[in-house]
Amino acid sequence: MKLQRWLRLARLTVFVWIAINIGPHSQAEVGSESDWPNYGNDPGGMRHSSLSQINRENVEKLKVAWVFHTGDISNGENGRKRSGFETTPLLVDGKLYLTTPFNRVIALDPVTGKQLWSYDPGIDQSLDYGDGLINRGVATWLDSSLAAGKMCRRRIFEATLDARLIALDAGTGAPCPGFGGSGQVDLRNVPGYRHSGLGQHTWGWYHMTSPPVTIDDMVIVGSSIDDNHRVDMPSGVVRAFDARTGALRWSWDPISRSRSGVASASNIGAANAWSIMTVDSARDLVFIPTGSASPDYYGGLRPGDNKWANSVVALHARSGTVAWGFQLVHHDLWDYDTAASPLLATLPRDGRNIPVVIQGNKTGFLYVLDRDTGKPVFPVEERAVPPSDVPGEKASPTQPFPLLPPSLVPHHLSVEDAWGPTPADRKACREAVAKLRNEGIFTPPSVQGTLAIPGNLGGMNWSGYAFDPRHNLLIVNTNNLIARIRLIPRDKADSDNEDGNYGPQLGTPYGMRRRFLQSPSDLPCGAPPWGTLTAVDMAKGAIRWQIPFGSMRGFGGEHGSTPPGSISLGGPITTEGGLVFIAGTTDSRIRAFNVETGEELWSAALPAAGNATPMTYEVNGKQYVVIAAGGHQAISEESLGDAVVAFALP
Repeated sequence: MKLQRWLRLARLTVFVWIAINIGPHSQAEVGSESDWPNYGNDPGGMRHSSLSQINRENVEKLKVAWVFHTGDISNGENGRKRSGFETTPLLVDGKLYLTTPFNRVIALDPVTGKQLWSYDPGIDQSLDYGDGLINRGVATWLDSSLAAGKMCRRRIFEATLDARLIALDAGTGAPCPGFGGSGQVDLRNVPGYRHSGLGQHTWGWYHMTSPPVTIDDMVIVGSSIDDNHRVDMPSGVVRAFDARTGALRWSWDPISRSRSGVASASNIGAANAWSIMTVDSARDLVFIPTGSASPDYYGGLRPGDNKWANSVVALHARSGTVAWGFQLVHHDLWDYDTAASPLLATLPRDGRNIPVVIQGNKTGFLYVLDRDTGKPVFPVEERAVPPSDVPGEKASPTQPFPLLPPSLVPHHLSVEDAWGPTPADRKACREAVAKLRNEGIFTPPSVQGTLAIPGNLGGMNWSGYAFDPRHNLLIVNTNNLIARIRLIPRDKADSDNEDGNYGPQLGTPYGMRRRFLQSPSDLPCGAPPWGTLTAVDMAKGAIRWQIPFGSMRGFGGEHGSTPPGSISLGGPITTEGGLVFIAGTTDSRIRAFNVETGEELWSAALPAAGNATPMTYEVNGKQYVVIAAGGHQAISEESLGDAVVAFALP
């Protein structure tokens, strides 16, 4: 009985901690400890649950409670791109809300998995949506001015691939009639969207893949913009709309159009916020992670640092003006987006509790910033990096290197360290690496070909991280893949047929070709492990534990003895049960780890790879863990699926 009282007290303590440090607000909901009301659970994105029914002692007993199939899958045929299933459901008011790759919004009974309603926005699935047909979820908002039971008192917001912001009644799935036109706002036809004269057939280049956030009776949305097509891509504007009416409240462009000394500033596009945003209602701040300016691999027409691309920026929520910004990569030439979500936590430091923003990057670096000022809590120093040898390009002479925590992925690979499962594979990989310009991280792209370490998958990608406030541990999954980047002079671009992903980069003197370096067996040429799971002690800025995560044994065929560690896309969550839950690997499993030691305590097979972040909730005294398992649109070795799988104790 004493233990039960202690557990209840611990759960209450965490809930109160969140309320104090993140700030309660009806529009950016903290919710009850049994719910999961935001993508990252709390508005600050810690991805931590106070639930402890499932714990280290009983997690091995977890079984499938229910499975729901959406039916929405595209294998890349019939004029459509492949689909991926990246949604993280929300649990509010006793209903589970999720999205499909086709932007259908579905409400489920959280106990049985039975569908309650669905809404189909009818997107044009034939448009060129960059990485494919994906959506990571919805946001919710409660209109406190309406009485309980009134239509659209609880709203579900979705931002669609064809650039619409839609408001739905949470109870029925019907569009909210007072929001925009018939419940939706066309994001291409309001101020702040600069299309650059591109034709209608390119509308898919400007789309939305991540959920909005809500604060101050507003709903705020970023955008996803295709990489490497051309210089004058749409601007990466972030906009806030009235949550009741859909009227535009403000817009913020990461790239200044009036900054002196920036040639062709009016043509610089992207620098968009395609990943997950977070909010601090008590401080009235919204935190924006931004990507690179267009195009990614040649910046001769966008000289300078390109602020605020590749940054984390705190905006005043009521006005959209900049409170502070911190740039993680200057003048990006490697597609090193700030893809991970900003995470808000409070850390003990020098005898004080400091509210911070934790921000990771595809580089594998973690930056810890004061939440009020944006100044580094752990030191960051500008270090000299290699110059570009490409005519017309001027790479940044320095880049910001955090002194703590240490990088979570390698930043150098010698020819001798190139790997392969057989002598023939190793020989092929070493020959491939030897041909490339290779001076470690931040070696600029070249006509010769450059080794990018890490490649554009990260490091840290949108998978992000979770924070356990009891132990001050940040749990991070990272990728360790090397890539080759080669610039192709314009007069040779049409005749280049080398294997790899091609980007024309129109408007610049160079096309681009990139690919991850793989041996003839299809396994990566970089030294394993190719994926790790790491616990970082954020009070000390030190790694507590780091383990190979998942397996690539079946990647591209069976390989016999394969080192542990898999690339992963889909992040972790932590719970008061002392657990980390995470899927994301190519071996189609979900796993639970001891948060303090990294010991794997449980795993279960999924019907397809779980390339999404799980969530957990409690209904009627039973805790559930839910994951979307549908594979990844860009990993052809993975089979696709449409399953939402819930686990619970028997």
